[in-house]
Amino acid sequence: MNLKSLADHLGVSKTTVSRALNGYPEVNEVTRARVLAAARASGYEANPMARSLAVGRTNVFGIIYPLSPVDLGDPMFLAVVGGMSAALEASKRNLIIAPVSARNELPSYEHMVRGKRVDGLVVSRTLVHDQRIAYLVSKGFPFVAHGRTELDQPYAWFDFDNEAGIVMACQHLLQHGHRRIGMISAPLSLNFACQRRTGFLRCMGEAGLATDPAHLVDNSHDRRAGYQAMQQLLACRPPPSAVIVDNHLSGVGAVRALLDAGVEIGREVSVIVWGSIEDSLVGARVTTIDQPGADKAGAKMIEMLSAVVNGAAPMQELWQPRLVAGATVGRPLQA
Repeated sequence: MNLKSLADHLGVSKTTVSRALNGYPEVNEVTRARVLAAARASGYEANPMARSLAVGRTNVFGIIYPLSPVDLGDPMFLAVVGGMSAALEASKRNLIIAPVSARNELPSYEHMVRGKRVDGLVVSRTLVHDQRIAYLVSKGFPFVAHGRTELDQPYAWFDFDNEAGIVMACQHLLQHGHRRIGMISAPLSLNFACQRRTGFLRCMGEAGLATDPAHLVDNSHDRRAGYQAMQQLLACRPPPSAVIVDNHLSGVGAVRALLDAGVEIGREVSVIVWGSIEDSLVGARVTTIDQPGADKAGAKMIEMLSAVVNGAAPMQELWQPRLVAGATVGRPLQA
């Protein structure tokens, strides 16, 4: 049965049927219920392309992402995307991921917005100064940022409390007697890395401790870089007695470097990593700062983006990380 047949069967106009099926408020509830009941009974399903044209929507959300092989093997990234996809499937919408080169990222945003190819965008890996977000705000295009940025305008974002999580890790090590604490960071142009570094330095300063600049290594966002960063810290004289790694991909490499060097983790060097790590990858039960519910985070961002697409004011959501104790933290051999 098509739309015209359904309208004829009910004795109402095609416009009324269409508006009832699409949730327009000007259709009274009695008529809406009658139309929906008849549609279900007849097995009627709207043509998705025609419906999209009628309401001016694509029913598609998008992510423009400079994908690398590392991302495709990152369980946290996949869990977040899985949560987004499940939330959209439940409402018969779709998610597309548009892989681009890093240099073509902003032009891809401009192309997507001009062509109105999606109803809204999720902006990932937010930067301290992020041209993508500034551009979307200037165009009034619906989006939600997965992370924050230093933009003095309201916009929708979802994030975990980066400073609070790192302070939690730093305090945990201080309570175990550590004073020489190093940190391996992702590129500091990324907002989460900048916030986590800020939280670390603040915690050390409040404890009355100076941080050796040689104990701070950045630009580490994958296993190889994490491995090399830990080797660099082990070569310091003196080396740090404990190390915080601000992302789980680098954390795998950092822990592996300690194991390969024959370092007894938790006794000779303590380690805390931001993000969950499978024990099988590193051979150790790592103490972590965990972001619980990655799939729920993905679903939450879709909920927020849907609200923005429907005209709601930008919302902000800040979730709290938690420390999960493992076997990689102990008291230092020497203070």
